[in-house]
Amino acid sequence: MKILVGYKRVVDYNVRIQVKPDGSGVVTEGVKLSPNPFDDIALEEALRLRDKGIATEVIVATLGPADCQAHLRNGLAMGANRAIHVVTDQAIQPLTAARALLKLVEKEQPQIVLLGKQAIDDDANQTGQMLATLWGRPQATFASKLEVAGDKATVTREVDAGLETLEVDLPAVVTTDLRLNEPRFIKLPDIMKAKSKPLETIAFADLGVESGDHLKTSTYAPPAKRSKGVMVKDVAELVSALKAKGLV
Repeated sequence: MKILVGYKRVVDYNVRIQVKPDGSGVVTEGVKLSPNPFDDIALEEALRLRDKGIATEVIVATLGPADCQAHLRNGLAMGANRAIHVVTDQAIQPLTAARALLKLVEKEQPQIVLLGKQAIDDDANQTGQMLATLWGRPQATFASKLEVAGDKATVTREVDAGLETLEVDLPAVVTTDLRLNEPRFIKLPDIMKAKSKPLETIAFADLGVESGDHLKTSTYAPPAKRSKGVMVKDVAELVSALKAKGLV
């Protein structure tokens, strides 16, 4: 069994996001870039399936500029067998990402495609669902538990009402939630081994993918700063202050 894992690079979750002065986007120059946390979980789950003997090969794939190779080496250091880098300098929206991943699926013929449920840079939560639809295969999103037996996968997923269990036929798309696992720590010997693992580069134009970027962001703006709190003596004064602001 072959597993393809989407592995996106994003601004590290510990970085305080700053909007560019002209409002054209967020500042990425000079800030720490890391794997999307949900994608790390997806990769860890794929590696665990391989460790159990269920999967035979784990492939990480990303769409991004040339300097994403260091990011892919991180995935190889975690334990992926090989990596695919679709090179593009353009910002990719979910539909275009799904169409590009479909080309990789058609090329690699994986039994499972594992993606993070969303990327923390746009929180779109769309790529996995779009890929499953374009591929014409089942999907199981927000997985908090994944079991694979034969040609079926059983996925426990988190929904508003609690937990829901789905059984899907393989091949299928599964997107991962936070509580699925804890990604492993990368050791120095693994980092050294990753340097010799295969990393294939493909120009985005060579995929023949039609753009699905139909959304255009006109401007970015930071949230309004919170005003200072006001001390009140008692409940009556609190209610009066809220009434003055039209909140009650």
